[in-house]
Amino acid sequence: MAGLRFADLQSRPTEFLDLTSVTLEEFQQLVPPFETAYQARMAAWRMDGKPRTARRFTVYKNCPLPTPEERLLFVLTSLKTYTLQVVQGRLFGMVQGKTNQWIHVLLPVLLAALRALGDAPTRSLTALAQRLGVSETDAATIVAPLEEASAPVVAIPAAALASPLLPMTARSDASSAPKTLLHRPRVRAARRRTTPSKMSCA
Repeated sequence: MAGLRFADLQSRPTEFLDLTSVTLEEFQQLVPPFETAYQARMAAWRMDGKPRTARRFTVYKNCPLPTPEERLLFVLTSLKTYTLQVVQGRLFGMVQGKTNQWIHVLLPVLLAALRALGDAPTRSLTALAQRLGVSETDAATIVAPLEEASAPVVAIPAAALASPLLPMTARSDASSAPKTLLHRPRVRAARRRTTPSKMSCA
């Protein structure tokens, strides 16, 4: 199965940016730490997630993602488009099962590469303050205006505040549909009267 290839995309920078969210220059900067993290992971783990014990890792001839650029393109496209694994596999010429394996291998590799560059996303104010080289108070003043600007202002009715459900999903009257009785101990089916057979002799 032929698929999406880095060699085809690098001559179309706008399409490359649309598929990956990074420019070609940013992509090229990310390739070396990504490949280092990939080799380190594959030295310790197999593709199926089990520890590597016997032979060392090598890229096979029929590998669907043979180069570091192909692997990085695969995982960035997966994150940007967030397609079904069947679609992602179709884009890169592999079946869904292999796509699932590659995603589970390459996501931790990408995170390790981003950490090595100091570009990994952070979820704590302390880590953000350390990265920016400022105090937590200063980092909080940076984050708070951004959160306020990104949060949409929506008027919420007072009745909705009292209920955890949205007003559109308020309770309705009891259903008039007949209820299906499940988990009965026994169901019996019998005829009330016998029907005379056409073949019977009178």
